[in-house]
Amino acid sequence: NALAPIRENYDYILIDCPPALSMLTVNALVAADGVIIPMQCEYFALEGLSDLINSIQRIAQMLNPSLKIEGLLRTMYDPRISLTNDVSAQLKQHFPDTLYQTVIPRNIRLAEAPSYGMPALVYDKQSRGAIAYLALAGELVRRQRAGAHTATA
Repeated sequence: NALAPIRENYDYILIDCPPALSMLTVNALVAADGVIIPMQCEYFALEGLSDLINSIQRIAQMLNPSLKIEGLLRTMYDPRISLTNDVSAQLKQHFPDTLYQTVIPRNIRLAEAPSYGMPALVYDKQSRGAIAYLALAGELVRRQRAGAHTATA
């Protein structure tokens, strides 16, 4: 209800939620059209992914039929770590159409930005992390345009 009066003013409205499936997160999922799932390329994150997907599907069935998973985003990505590469390979294998090509690197400037009360793009727009988020924005727009194009063709 809070988003209804402003929905038409924006192409995208992002609701950042805590990782736990709290009432706040459930409310955001009820209000959302799509979900981007950030995934650290670590074992426990991979273990919890199926539970999260099941929870999102239940919310879609019971409360928000338009809710869909837009994509999986690999975050805190460090290709020097073999576990990162193993988990990334599993995500590519099991979610080839859902996994974003963009990865968000492990980056100290991204970690510092919140402590200064700033978005990463304001704190250091030249950092690898900020550039990766810009790349993600481009990928989101390209995916939406490709989906809209195929739907109308």
